[in-house]
Amino acid sequence: MSFSEFTAKDYEVIAREYAELKEMARKRCARASELDIIQKAFDFANEAHKNVRRRSGEPYILHPIAVAKIVVGDIGLGYKSISAALLHDVVEDTEYTVADIQRLCGKKIASLVDGLTKIKTVLDNQDKNSEAEQYTQSLQAENFKRILLTLNDDVRVVLIKLADRLHNCRTIEFMPEYKRDKILSETMFIFIPLAHRLGLYEVKSEMENIWLRYKEPEAYDDIAARINRTMSDRAREIDDFIRPIEAALLDKGFNLQVKKRVKTPYSIWRKMQTKNVPFEQVYDLYAIRIIFTPSKETKETERDQCYHIFSIITGLYSYKSDRVRDWVKHPKSNGYEALHCTLQSRNGMWVEVQIRSRRMDDIAEKGIAAHWAYKREGYVGENDSEMDKWLAKIKEILVSDDINALELLDIIHNDLTNTEITVFTPKGEQKSIQKGASVLDFAYQIHTEIGAQAIAAKVNMRLVPLSAIVRSGDMVEIITAEDSHPKLEWLSFLQTRHAKNKVMDYFRNDYDNLVVKGRKELTDRFEQHNVELTPRLASRIASANGLNNADELFFRCGLGLITFDSLSGLSLEPVAEPDGEKKGKLDRNAFEIGSQTDGYKYVIANCCHPIAGDPVIGFLDPDGKTVTVHKKACAVAENLASKHGDWIVMPHWNNTRSQSFLVRISLKGLDRMGLVNEITRYISHVMVVNIKKLSIGSDQGIFEGYIDLYVHDREVLEELIKRLRSIKGIQSVQRTEM
Repeated sequence: MSFSEFTAKDYEVIAREYAELKEMARKRCARASELDIIQKAFDFANEAHKNVRRRSGEPYILHPIAVAKIVVGDIGLGYKSISAALLHDVVEDTEYTVADIQRLCGKKIASLVDGLTKIKTVLDNQDKNSEAEQYTQSLQAENFKRILLTLNDDVRVVLIKLADRLHNCRTIEFMPEYKRDKILSETMFIFIPLAHRLGLYEVKSEMENIWLRYKEPEAYDDIAARINRTMSDRAREIDDFIRPIEAALLDKGFNLQVKKRVKTPYSIWRKMQTKNVPFEQVYDLYAIRIIFTPSKETKETERDQCYHIFSIITGLYSYKSDRVRDWVKHPKSNGYEALHCTLQSRNGMWVEVQIRSRRMDDIAEKGIAAHWAYKREGYVGENDSEMDKWLAKIKEILVSDDINALELLDIIHNDLTNTEITVFTPKGEQKSIQKGASVLDFAYQIHTEIGAQAIAAKVNMRLVPLSAIVRSGDMVEIITAEDSHPKLEWLSFLQTRHAKNKVMDYFRNDYDNLVVKGRKELTDRFEQHNVELTPRLASRIASANGLNNADELFFRCGLGLITFDSLSGLSLEPVAEPDGEKKGKLDRNAFEIGSQTDGYKYVIANCCHPIAGDPVIGFLDPDGKTVTVHKKACAVAENLASKHGDWIVMPHWNNTRSQSFLVRISLKGLDRMGLVNEITRYISHVMVVNIKKLSIGSDQGIFEGYIDLYVHDREVLEELIKRLRSIKGIQSVQRTEM
């Protein structure tokens, strides 16, 4: 922030932006007195932030106005939240207090501002603590715990914080790169899943696209340009596809609106990464949304009318039966309801169609706020309790005293991103459990004693081991024996935190012996690398792995739950001090990859294998000597940056032409005699690139596989991919993860 007198133009911009907010707020306010409180809040904040500017140079008050616009426009909250958004930075950044706000706007708005102030205080204080404090207290993780603890008080604090984060992402270009990467990683790890879990689709999508724009700028620009070209080429085709649908539904008396959209750059990029397909092979790139107002003149329920629309449109176009998604009968855990199907146009284009009532659309766009609004109006659906159940579960986790902040962060992240499935007991009771869970996880979910005494299970009347994975719709029966007890090997396949903790609790009776065993195992492994496992290093490694202290690290190693090779934040390659020099202070904003900078060495992360030219982020390892370099979009890097922003180093590629980097390319196409020889000969002799490993198979005339090879930089790789695509028979070539 900076200070300088506002100009007449500044005041003009402030007045215009606030007038727009006031017009948006007017539609949400039931009484004039509510607008009066918003006016008081604005006047107070405007005076408090007078002559204060953001990094961009614009008046600071424009930020809280923008946050308030998101609060009312994108999330749909009322006057108290709008007022709190306008005031959210006043207590932290000025001399005014929460008591001042309470006198001005009342107890509830003051409480919301207080919650937001506490979150901001933790964020700002993080960078002011010493390195030792940062490693032991994990302040960045504590910040998220503080954010989530506000769910116990008022979920509107979290919603306003999401609005604040969205606007900070919109203006992130003005932040230094180090700060930008920290904020984007936090956003991807917690805020985006949180927005999804609270049903805020538009907020989530915008944050995802901003993340991609800065983490993978070339990919973002390429996909965005392709979307624009494709939409321009196919606009008329999509209109032709919609026209018969509208006509048929209007003829049947439906009151509806049809919207068209294309997948976002992030969702396309994500599908390209997870499915290993090029842009051209991304399925159902286009979508239309049918939003109808349920008729009260028919006996059909809202759900029945969704199915009626489905039957009409599938009579017009053929559809893929395996692409039907019924979230009307079985809504998502965030309350999302809709019926999805994928239809084929008469020109062969696949289009996703989403069928929603007006209420379903409001909840899909504004999430929990719309859900509550409909409840206040007396609408009670059979799925209304799902959001309340989730909030209750989160609150239960948050108040647990024995959970380290980093562990909590992982728990919440997993809960936000995991998909749940439905299974049944032999008596027909319906139970929800995390996708990928074992039958033993299910046993522990029913009751701790059933889990502890489990020896096998029957799934759909067929005998299976305890490690068997349950699938949606399974009927699961647990077989127990009174003399059975938990086994250490169970920890290798259990998936749910609850079950793992119950098994670990059983073995805590032998805690001291397991700590001794784990300490010896780790000490011996460190000695093999000529590194002394000091108490300080053990403590820092424990922190990097989300554990409260070194003894907990040793205990889990003794259990076999953590191994030496699985430790996070650890690089044990010897690092020599420069001859005759001491290790200098690391410049976190200017670390050069390709040279030993003031005694600090770099290693390339083997989780994502970045190559010269990739957008990268680095982390100073707990050994204090080594920087591990990751791709910016790497999931492991996102995890580390979201928890340990203080470890971030901004590396820059330099002097790497003499080095080679390992990378994988995947290929697919039509098989023919001599094709593999032609590919390898081209790579080795024409491009002069060394191949490390080749794995290609052929089935019914289609070949598919991958090649691991060494390249000097991204430019060489892109040229290689471009030339390989020109070989006859090859349909797709792209870089993929190993």
